[in-house]
Amino acid sequence: MKKIKIGVLVILLHSIGSVWAQDLQLTAKDSIVKSSWIFGLGYNFVDDSGDVFDELLDVDKQWNAVAFPSRISIGKYFESGIGVEAIGSYNKYKVGKTVDGSVNLEETDYYAVDTRVSYDLNKIIGETAWFDPYLGVGLGYTDANNKGRGTYNGVVGFRTWITERIGLDFNSSGKWAMNKGDGVTNHLQHAVGVVYQFKVEKGLSKKGLEKQAQIEEVLKEQQRVADSTAIAKKQEEEARLLAEQLKKEQEALRLVEAEKEKAAAQKQRREDLQAKINSFGSINFALNSSYLDRKTKKTLNSIAELLKENPTVTVKLGAYTDSRGTDKYNLWLSQRRMQRSLDYIISKGVVAEKVTAKAYGEEVLLNNCEDDVYCTEQEHSINRRIEIIIDKI
Repeated sequence: MKKIKIGVLVILLHSIGSVWAQDLQLTAKDSIVKSSWIFGLGYNFVDDSGDVFDELLDVDKQWNAVAFPSRISIGKYFESGIGVEAIGSYNKYKVGKTVDGSVNLEETDYYAVDTRVSYDLNKIIGETAWFDPYLGVGLGYTDANNKGRGTYNGVVGFRTWITERIGLDFNSSGKWAMNKGDGVTNHLQHAVGVVYQFKVEKGLSKKGLEKQAQIEEVLKEQQRVADSTAIAKKQEEEARLLAEQLKKEQEALRLVEAEKEKAAAQKQRREDLQAKINSFGSINFALNSSYLDRKTKKTLNSIAELLKENPTVTVKLGAYTDSRGTDKYNLWLSQRRMQRSLDYIISKGVVAEKVTAKAYGEEVLLNNCEDDVYCTEQEHSINRRIEIIIDKI
């Protein structure tokens, strides 16, 4: 009877946990945008009346605008709440508007390029869903009323999101001129436009994190109950995995041994081919000569036949001189010897790509017959040579 009661309790706990977990499922409402890029396109309105904060909403007299979208922006916004943005805008000062303290008599262009760093106030006041207020500061350059000036900028604004990616942006910027010479004044620039979020990285909101923690606790409890009846199955699975791992290790060892055997076979083949090339005889030249004698041609013929018989084999051909003569002359002479030998091998039907050739001059001597060292002619002749080394097999 006691066992039956315990079984019913386990089933009841499992059922309650399942229902609770279903009620705690995460939804789209539990996620927020952590970071993103935002592109904006809209209108801008410039108040350059000269009095800055006086009659802020006197649209008829002080606000300048054009009839088409005249502001474009692109910015990166980080999880910390910091945003970095670049903005370009265009406008026109209209005739009859108050500009720099007087009535404007001539229509002029307005251009501005600005950068700013902003902070998302949601990081302080908490997530407000569709409402996204921010503050910012920045630097810019404005050419207005035919007067250019650098500016210190301060901005206040907010975005309201219609969908997850599309929203509206409303903001006002105060622009303080770095240099007020030539009648330049501070001014205001208001903007409204459409914004689009892309490359969005999302995360859980505070409520979402709390819900996730509750779900994890429910799942842990469910797992604990399930583990009480799954120990034997787990041990069986571990044994199976151990056997599979042992089999994989044995296969890996077999592959390693096979690779070692392959490498040893390749090494032996390389050594055999090099020994065969060496057995064809040395290739040497007469003093100050690059001409191929009968013995040299015979050796090169043998090498050419070996290369044609072994399609995958490539070689390196090096040409050398003795130390007599200048370095420049010896390099030139070794180049002549290299080219004649290379041309001869290719003339015997060997593909050019199978031979890599280089001239070394007197760089690599096979004995101590250096400059100012007396050597016999036979000792010098050893260094006037062509060497052919197996490159790839």
